Amino acid sequence: MSIYTIKSKTRSWDGETIGILILDAAYPCVPGNVGNATTYPFPVRYKEIKGSSIERLLNERDPELLTPFIEGARELEAEGVRAITGACGFMALFQKKVAESVKVPVFLSSLLQVPFIYRTLSTNQKIGIITANSSCLTDEHFENVGITKEMPLVIYGMEEQEEFRTSVLEEKGTMDSDLVRKEVVGVADRMVAEHPEVAAILLECSDLPPYAHAVHAATGRPVFDFITMIKHVHSALVPTKYEGYM
Repeated sequence: MSIYTIKSKTRSWDGETIGILILDAAYPCVPGNVGNATTYPFPVRYKEIKGSSIERLLNERDPELLTPFIEGARELEAEGVRAITGACGFMALFQKKVAESVKVPVFLSSLLQVPFIYRTLSTNQKIGIITANSSCLTDEHFENVGITKEMPLVIYGMEEQEEFRTSVLEEKGTMDSDLVRKEVVGVADRMVAEHPEVAAILLECSDLPPYAHAVHAATGRPVFDFITMIKHVHSALVPTKYEGYM
């Protein structure tokens, strides 16, 4: 017989292991995107952070966003999630302070995977990062997720790709997903052609996981993204019970 006990009187539901802080933005989130709930084989819980625009997070790096991110994380924790992630790799700016504000694991940026990937490579290999906007990615982002100078990175951005730029960064309201896929693959192809020492690719942006399969098929490199990270953490919080185990 199994006996269950409520942990809080502040909610009337359970079962959402992963909570996701999501930006106050408006563009299509296709399947595979962090912001599309059908991406996951398990339920997730979203928390939109009002006022956290792409402009304020990427271009302005507005420190005043810290407070609403912390408030959102605390709300998710109170609502029963067992870990909290983000929906933009540039949330790396707030990784340390948000993690300190709650008692559940926090992994706001896909960039957190870089130190792990680095340890899997040989000394003459590099990590390729495809980011939403390479001009906005700074040492401050890297420092907050444990990326050090010794980790060899090759960084390419999507900011010059017309469909991605207008649909995501400028939020035009529509997205040609097939065209974005071609743009991402084109950037990845150029990266490995110009830097054949790139042995693994990380997609920083939460909008790029839908195209990870295409990037892998085109380059032959392992591809990491927000979804590989989220599934990894989920598997640690909800371990598989194997047959035969008593």
